[in-house]
Amino acid sequence: MIHRDVIDDVIRETGTREERTRLLPAHVVVYYVLALNLFFGEAYEEVMRQLVNGLRFLGNWRDHWRIPTTSAISQARTRLGEAPLKLLFQRITVPMARPGTRGAWFHGLRLMAIDGLVLDVPDTPDNDKEFGRSGNDTTPGPFPQVRLVAVGECGTHAVVDAELGGVTTGEQTLAAKLIARFVPGMLILADRNFYSYQAWQQAVATGAHLLWRITSTLTLPVLQGLPDGSYRSVLINPKIRGRRREALITAAAAGADLDPDQAMVVRVVEYTIEDRPGSGELFCLITTIADYEFAPAVELAAAYHERWEIELSFDEIETHQTGHHRVLRSKTPELVKQEIWSLLLTHYAIRHIMKDAADTVGTDPDDLSFMRSYRAIRRQVTNQAGFSP
Repeated sequence: MIHRDVIDDVIRETGTREERTRLLPAHVVVYYVLALNLFFGEAYEEVMRQLVNGLRFLGNWRDHWRIPTTSAISQARTRLGEAPLKLLFQRITVPMARPGTRGAWFHGLRLMAIDGLVLDVPDTPDNDKEFGRSGNDTTPGPFPQVRLVAVGECGTHAVVDAELGGVTTGEQTLAAKLIARFVPGMLILADRNFYSYQAWQQAVATGAHLLWRITSTLTLPVLQGLPDGSYRSVLINPKIRGRRREALITAAAAGADLDPDQAMVVRVVEYTIEDRPGSGELFCLITTIADYEFAPAVELAAAYHERWEIELSFDEIETHQTGHHRVLRSKTPELVKQEIWSLLLTHYAIRHIMKDAADTVGTDPDDLSFMRSYRAIRRQVTNQAGFSP
C-alpha cells in the first residue's frame, strides 16, 4: 500500500537518511513503526519478528542479520523522529472515494467531517511537560494527553488531514489550521463545538460547502421562510452590536451585499428527532447551500448525521487498533507524535483496502467489518514483508 519509493522520498526530504550502513536503515524503521500499529500489544522485538518472518525463504536474506534489541529499535525510532511519518501522512492521505463509492457523496459533493479526540500517552515527565493533562492541579488526569483534530471522509472513514497539540490546546485552535485546507467540491460537516464567526468566515472563503450545527444560544433572525421548512438568516460578527446590528439585518433582508467581516447570509435547517433517548432536542444547522430545491431540508438533516462516521473512524483507531491498551507506547514527545502519525497512516491503509473491496462488489464500505479486515491484513503482513533487512 505504501510504496518504498514514496518512503525514500520523505526520508530524503526530511534529511533523516542514515550516513552509514545500519542494522536498521531509515526505510526499514518507517515500515516497522507502521507495523507497531498492526501489532499494538506486542513487544518491540516481537513486532520485528512478525515482519521478517517470511524473508528467510528469499534469496536476498542476510544470514548474519539478527533481530535488533529493544534498545536498538528505540534508538532507531529516535533517529527517525516525527518528520518523515508526518510528511508521509500529508503525502498519501487524500480522499479516496470514487464517483461510484456508495455513501460518500451528497448531490455530487464529497461528504467530509471535522471532529476531535484525545489520546492517552505514557506518564513520563517529558510527555507531561509537552502535552499536559486534563483536570486541574487538585485532581489531574491519570495520563498526559494529546488532542487530535482531524478531517475524515464520511463514506470511507478515511482520515485525510489532522493536527496535533497538547490537551490544553483548544479544538478550535487546531481546527483553524485544518479549515484553511478545505477545498471546493466538499460538503464539510461539523458539530456545534467548532462554530465561531471567524471559523465560519474562514471556511466559507475556501469555497467548500458547509453544514454545521450551532448552539441554541446563537440568535438567528428569520429573513425569509422557504417552502421546504428551512429559512434564510444572517450571521453577524459578535463584535458588532446595537443599531449597526439591526441595520445589517435589514440590509440582509433586502438582499444587499454584505461585508463578510461584518455579516454573512446563511440558510437554516431546524429539526428534532423523536425516536431516540433525549428525543425532542432541537438540532439547528446552518449551511452555505442556499438552493432548497437542490438540497431540501430533510436531505440536509439526513446528511448531517453522516458526521457520526468520523466518530466511528476514531473508535476504530482508538479502540480497535490499540485494543484494550488505549495508552500509546511512546515515552517521549517526539516518538508520541511519530506514533500518532503512523497510527493514522495504518488506519488509512486498512480503510483503502476496504474501500477497494467494497467498490469491487458494489457495496457500501460500511457493510464491511473493520476488525475482520484488520485481522486479515495482519495475517498477510507476516508473510509478505515490504522490505529486506
